Amino acid sequence: MNDKFNDFSKNLTAAIGSTGSLIIHTIFFIGIFGLRFLGFDTSSILLILTTAVSLEAIYLSIFIQITVNRQSEELEEVSEDIEEIQKDVDEIQEDVDEIQKDVDEIQEDVEEISEDEEEERHEQIENEKFKNIENTLTLLMHEIEGLKKPIKVKAQPKIKKVAVKVKKYKKKKPATPKTR
Repeated sequence: MNDKFNDFSKNLTAAIGSTGSLIIHTIFFIGIFGLRFLGFDTSSILLILTTAVSLEAIYLSIFIQITVNRQSEELEEVSEDIEEIQKDVDEIQEDVDEIQKDVDEIQEDVEEISEDEEEERHEQIENEKFKNIENTLTLLMHEIEGLKKPIKVKAQPKIKKVAVKVKKYKKKKPATPKTR
């Protein structure tokens, strides 16, 4: 019932504020003053006109107030919706901040992994260098062994010293770095 009355007041307020209403009111006022030509007394005409206009003004103000109240309620609902949206935006901002922190942490992890990979490559290169040195020393020892046979007995003690130094060097060779 209340919805029907609200709809009626809304429709009536909209109708009274239209161009058609202006035309109807203009015809009404011309007709009221035209009653004078039909023999009605001026005081009676003014009494009818004043009463009609007063009643119309009272009802219009009531319908307008109903419309204003409805608009006020709708504005309150919109305001509440805006507050809820603002809360949602704040929560989303907090989520974005947390995601940014996670991205920063992931970036740090990527940088650490890159550094670790660089260290591993460096260790691998060092290991290859040590293997090359070891292979070269092994080849030299084989050449020295091959040269020992034809050399005179006098040169053999010097060759043994070199061979001993090579063997000592092999023992002193640094341990290969740990890999992860």
